[in-house]
Amino acid sequence: MKVIVCGAGQVGFNIARTLAAESIDVTVIDPLPDLVRRVSDTIDVQALVGNGAHPDVLERAGAADADMIIAVTFADEINMVACQVAHSLFNVPTKIARVRAQSYLQPIWADLFSRNHMPIDAIISPEIEVARAIARRFQVPGAIDSIPLAGGRVQVIGVRCNPDCPVINTPLRQLTGIFPDLNIVVVAIWRDGRAFVPTAEDQMFAGDEVFFVADAAQVPRAMTIFGHEETVARRMIIAGGGHIGLFLAQLIEKDHPAVGAKIIEFNRERAHVIAPMIARTPVIHGSVLDPEILAEANIVATETIVTVTNDDETNILSSLLAKRNGAKRAIALVNSTVYPPLVSTLGVDVVVSPRAITVSTILQHIRRGRIRAIHSIEGVGEVLEAEVLETSRLVGKSIRDAHIAEGILFGAIVRDNVVHIARADTVIRSADRIVLFTTAEAVKEVEKMFAVRLEFF
Repeated sequence: MKVIVCGAGQVGFNIARTLAAESIDVTVIDPLPDLVRRVSDTIDVQALVGNGAHPDVLERAGAADADMIIAVTFADEINMVACQVAHSLFNVPTKIARVRAQSYLQPIWADLFSRNHMPIDAIISPEIEVARAIARRFQVPGAIDSIPLAGGRVQVIGVRCNPDCPVINTPLRQLTGIFPDLNIVVVAIWRDGRAFVPTAEDQMFAGDEVFFVADAAQVPRAMTIFGHEETVARRMIIAGGGHIGLFLAQLIEKDHPAVGAKIIEFNRERAHVIAPMIARTPVIHGSVLDPEILAEANIVATETIVTVTNDDETNILSSLLAKRNGAKRAIALVNSTVYPPLVSTLGVDVVVSPRAITVSTILQHIRRGRIRAIHSIEGVGEVLEAEVLETSRLVGKSIRDAHIAEGILFGAIVRDNVVHIARADTVIRSADRIVLFTTAEAVKEVEKMFAVRLEFF
């Protein structure tokens, strides 16, 4: 597979790094020599300086035999034109573009990106994806991550084990005996800077970040068992009125009428722009690092603060300041790869990585086989939902006898709209939808398991 990535910023860099790690032929294009040099020095890919929307640059990048172009520069128009040129001149099969301006994304203009006009197969808006990811997290109080799969019937939940967690220091095999009707599978544990797929003998320790697959109906009980009995936030402050903050406020107004939110925006002009765009969310002009502004926003009675400014340091410091002044929970947007391991120890409850969220969205269009959904958990691995075909080598075998590669763990099977938690003796059938976790090293094995074979046609 050959992929061209236009844009060597954080998103483009991490997409290229992820694909290169899987031995995919990647070429990165960017007009800034420093960014191209960084890519060349740190990733085993081809990299060249140029404008990805120019035909001669795409030709030098090998567009004539490329399978996919992913345009994620900072300019929407360059991304869209790059896809158009790749289609019209080089017949590149799959075209993905990052589009940030909400005007392009209005439903009334949806036909713009059809094959008859501007043929882009997938539009990615990081701001919208990040806002949705944040909204998912506060729907499950206490979770550091929440991923719905199989039409919402299955959820993958990430939790941090506190010292008072009832199930720490207990071998995982004993969980079923202690809670016989609890339908969950622990699929990954992050500990001391590394992630691993646990065995039945492994234990969870205080400070671990644990990811488990659960029947959605059992998530509240599972959270209680992990020691998280936080209530759903009803009062919220959003620090930052940019695209993410605005879209999050609009999501809350639309889908969570019981939640009262306020926005704090430092730029006066921006505050005036967004105020008419939200019906019941007050906009306060000021700095989220100003204790007086926090007091005006009634931080003492705030259950959750979400910091989504354009500056990592502001997001981290304002989260800590808000918690010190009375906020119960803090969710911080952090772009840097340096800060996340440190932030949770400082007191920030949830760190959201726009980079990881955007990469997850793009990977859904790259993974082969009958893979329906994919979510990347930064530094941990990937959670996938895949469909079992009649020709799959898994059909008719129990999970124990299917010889699943190391680094892959089945979490749940959805069969006839019923969720079955995966056990060693569970027999896999055709048309099953399997939710599983895989490390980066085992992704190729997952693709093979769910590949479409010739006999299928």
